[in-house]
Amino acid sequence: MNPNRLMSLFFELVRIESPSRHEAAMAARCAEELCDLGFSVRFDDSAARTGSDTGNLIAHLPGTVAGALALSAHLDTVRPCAGIEPVVEGGAVRSAGDTILSADDKAGVAAILEGVRCAVEADAPRPDITVLLTTCEELHLLGSSALNASELPAGAPCYVLDADGAPGTVIVGAPCHWAFSARFAGRAAHAGVAPEEGVSAIAMAAAAVDAMPLGRIDEATTANVGTIRGGRETNVVPDACEITGECRSLAPERAEGQKAAMTAALRDAAARFGGSVEVEWTKSYDAVRYAEDDEPVRRAVAAARAAGLEPRLRRSGGGADANVLCARGVPALTLGIGMEAYHSTDERIAVSDLEGTARLVEALIAQSAKG
Repeated sequence: MNPNRLMSLFFELVRIESPSRHEAAMAARCAEELCDLGFSVRFDDSAARTGSDTGNLIAHLPGTVAGALALSAHLDTVRPCAGIEPVVEGGAVRSAGDTILSADDKAGVAAILEGVRCAVEADAPRPDITVLLTTCEELHLLGSSALNASELPAGAPCYVLDADGAPGTVIVGAPCHWAFSARFAGRAAHAGVAPEEGVSAIAMAAAAVDAMPLGRIDEATTANVGTIRGGRETNVVPDACEITGECRSLAPERAEGQKAAMTAALRDAAARFGGSVEVEWTKSYDAVRYAEDDEPVRRAVAAARAAGLEPRLRRSGGGADANVLCARGVPALTLGIGMEAYHSTDERIAVSDLEGTARLVEALIAQSAKG
């Protein structure tokens, strides 16, 4: 692993603006890097379904020995991501301005590219390597959801470098995710002349949110209301209001219970105020659960040790592309890369963690070559 080259590449990538659905420039730069390493690179047809300006990037490098693995990260970021300027301070990289850093997930992308480059330069035995860089991950995993799983090597592990926790962290559990939208219908009236003739949709929504179990429900389950929109003017009793939210759980049956409780709160509030509500739930992705002795976990732990990292098995409250891939029969496992405070302007990553993640990629490749 070449620390200076890795840092230079990471800085270059974070300066490329790539919010969800606008990943083409980032994808082109990564394709250039992979082509230079001898990979064949193509883009799938997922853009028609995701609305992105590019498809998922899929690159393949034939191995010199038997074996195969896939390495994955995502191309998109949340906002604000325009004009990112990375700086090193106290051994960590952060943004110099009022932006994210985009270590989520450009640290994962940079580590994959550097780790693969080192493996190729070493001219050591290597397996078939597939690199998958997805679009629209931040939009409930749209890019991976639109991927044809046959693009990945059958039965081979896919390591998704996209979690918090120091390198060596192995995510053995991640939740299923359900999202809802609820549209309340009330009755409009003049707020000053005849308020008693109105039925406030906003009041219904507020009562429903107040009655919902939210936050951390138990050790496996969380719930949140994220947006509320409604009303027209201050002098009109609002006849329409929409709220959106979610629930997640490592235990699918608990997610079903949480959905039922939130739906009941929505319907009870509408009935109490004399209005109505339409509730729609959509499953974004399934839960992931691995045992300690499952082969992808054992391989990840062994590679972490070989890279001089401390293996840690833990469960996460967030989803990643591995959730979607596992549901398609791909043995995908999410790995920690050390990013902190991601999705905020306080985002940062330790230089040592960026380097450790690149070493981990090298170790994963070397291990897969051993069979």
